[in-house]
Amino acid sequence: MRKRYLFFDVDGTLIAGGSYAKNYIPESTRRAIELLRTDGHFLCLATGRSEAMARGYMQELGFDNMVSDGGYGITIDGKLLGIKPLPKDKMIALLKECESRGIPWAIQPDNSVTRLAPDGRFYDFTHDTYQETRTVPGLDPESFENLYKAFIACYYPVEHSLESLKELPFCRFHHEYIFVEPSDKGAGIHRILERFGGSCEDAIVFGDSDNDLSMFGDDGWIRVAMGNASERLKEKADLITTDVDKDGIWNACVKLGLLKTNGDR
Repeated sequence: MRKRYLFFDVDGTLIAGGSYAKNYIPESTRRAIELLRTDGHFLCLATGRSEAMARGYMQELGFDNMVSDGGYGITIDGKLLGIKPLPKDKMIALLKECESRGIPWAIQPDNSVTRLAPDGRFYDFTHDTYQETRTVPGLDPESFENLYKAFIACYYPVEHSLESLKELPFCRFHHEYIFVEPSDKGAGIHRILERFGGSCEDAIVFGDSDNDLSMFGDDGWIRVAMGNASERLKEKADLITTDVDKDGIWNACVKLGLLKTNGDR
């Protein structure tokens, strides 16, 4: 069988459940991944999560390679090669603008499962369980060498009134806050393909959210949108499969000829 290079988003693509407390990987997805690996295909995560937050899923599914941090982090053979930070001057300008307007914020200055906030306002506003928020009184963003992400607590459409945000990538996954994080998974995928000598024509990408748009461009690979994907992503997809919790990964792989319908060998 022709070897394919498969890149999977995590939340909403490999993981179902909606609520982080109820997240799970469907059994059909686990089975598909197992069979794809057995058949010699190259498997790689492509997630907006930090490497630290995605590592558990990477290990659980037996992946060795990952594009993390929205395309800015690369992991090869289980080893993180590095993460490119967001431009510090633009991040500082955004946080200062938020401060001037009384908008709560938090930052991620390292590869961690924890974000930092200067006080309790961010958690009080969001009550978010996606990631632990640690309060550091007197937190000074300028004291850190790198800033990888920021989290801005606001309701839509406040983000469009933040002048400093216009020069930074961001995405809204939750009603209560936005993620300021890289959104260039496509560039990370190109780096992985180059590293392993793969071609764009042999690659297939799977996604569901607007932060996957960078890997749904005109790169020459096959683009698969989950049934639960955003309408913007579906418009650019070559194939729209079923929802993540309705055997979406399995059904896509069958339709693409990567798996037999019953999984027999």
